Amino acid sequence: MFDTVAVVGATGAVGQIIRQLLEARGFQAGRFKFLASHRSAGKELTFAGKSYTVEQLRPEAFDDVQLAISSTPDDVAADFVPEAVKRGCVVVDESGYWRMDPKVPLVIPEVNAQAIDKHQGIIASPNCSTTQMVLAMKPLHDAGRIRRVVVSTYQATSGAGLPGSRDLERGTRAALAGEDYPYEAFAYPIAFNCIPQIGSPKHQGYTSEEMKMVWETQKIFDDKSIQVCPTCVRVPVSNCHSESILVETEKKITVEQARELFAATPGIVVMDDLDKKVYPMPSNSDQRDEVFIGRIREDLSSPNGLAFWCVSDNLRKGAATNAVQIAELLATRA
Repeated sequence: MFDTVAVVGATGAVGQIIRQLLEARGFQAGRFKFLASHRSAGKELTFAGKSYTVEQLRPEAFDDVQLAISSTPDDVAADFVPEAVKRGCVVVDESGYWRMDPKVPLVIPEVNAQAIDKHQGIIASPNCSTTQMVLAMKPLHDAGRIRRVVVSTYQATSGAGLPGSRDLERGTRAALAGEDYPYEAFAYPIAFNCIPQIGSPKHQGYTSEEMKMVWETQKIFDDKSIQVCPTCVRVPVSNCHSESILVETEKKITVEQARELFAATPGIVVMDDLDKKVYPMPSNSDQRDEVFIGRIREDLSSPNGLAFWCVSDNLRKGAATNAVQIAELLATRA
């Protein structure tokens, strides 16, 4: 058990869920502290029946902290994480800044829990779209070795933070009323629209969000030979990312075998009965911690191809839940 655990970015969208999960899952620590920017410092919050004052995020705040679970923008993580580590704190970081650092393990507990033993003070949690895809890939890769993945994502506006959520709600109301709305998070209206760009231009016509799915997948599996072709699209859905995934394996995996492999994997729930219209959707996956899989079918164009539909709450398993699971693993080793 850690003496002192800090939640960094405690008042943000993901930080709030981290707090809820720590309380609901009974995470044990001598004491907790909650850190945020100067804008939120001084606010009062309740955790496990006790009242806490949010402290300002600064290097000295980590002097007595052994574990920090952090959800901040990349530039903030770049500045404060080394300061926390310097003071003897282990940081589970949700930002994208440290994910591809070769000294930093990138961890999904159901996939590569053993990687946390290599940490040097920082453990990164993957991008939300990568996390659900890789968890779904894991049993198939173990059984048949995945060589190629083609994935199209349908990503919720909550993935763009609170401004993204506001844009969907207020932009939709404005569109219905025939009024203009000044979008905060998106370059184009998201109401009644799909935007085929998430992130900045990065590599050969792929965006930064798409290349995260390539590089992070290869790092988590420790296999650069896995080929990933992603297309990431923002859609007018409030929460939960959906993904259409096609994998090609060295060894053929039938639909029946895939269904059994998925069902036997911790963290995965199979919802797959097309005749009865049973499949995962954002509406039935919201506020859940699992990755949901349906529409499992053989690829008509490839003998060793398998297609399926994958949905997960991007704020939970895609962010907060995965980070808390990493913290729980660390606690067993403390």
